[in-house]
Amino acid sequence: MSSMTTANLSPDVINIDVQTLDNVKRLKSQKAQLKKVSTEFEAIFITKMLNEMDKTVDKEGGIFGSDNKYMDKFKSFIFNEVGRQIAHNPNSTVGFAKQIYSQMEKALPAEPAEEAQAIQNTKEITHKRVDREI
Repeated sequence: MSSMTTANLSPDVINIDVQTLDNVKRLKSQKAQLKKVSTEFEAIFITKMLNEMDKTVDKEGGIFGSDNKYMDKFKSFIFNEVGRQIAHNPNSTVGFAKQIYSQMEKALPAEPAEEAQAIQNTKEITHKRVDREI
C-alpha cells in the first residue's frame, strides 16, 4: 500500500502535488528526499503514460462511457491515483524510481552518519594493517 494515500492527506490542501512537495522538504535526510522525489517522478510518468494511452482507445462502451469535460476531470484523478499506487508498490513499480535513485545517489554528499561510519571503517582497517605488520 502506498505511503501517500488520500487518507494521509490534509483536507485543507487542494493540490496533492503541493502537499507532496512539502512532505519532501520536511524529510531530514537527502537520501530520503531523493528516494521520495524519484518515486514521485515515476508516479508522474506513469500518470502521463496512462493519460496518453487513454487517448488511443475507443471510448464507446468503455468503463467511463463517452467523453465529456466532467469525465475527463474524473479520469485525471483516477489516473493520478493509479500512477501513485503503481509507483509506490514494490510489486508493481516500473523501476524508474530505483534507477533514478541509484544514479543520483552518487552525486549526494556523504551524510554525517555515513562519514562517521567511513571513518570507523578506515580506523579498523588501519588497525588490522598495523597489527599484521607488528
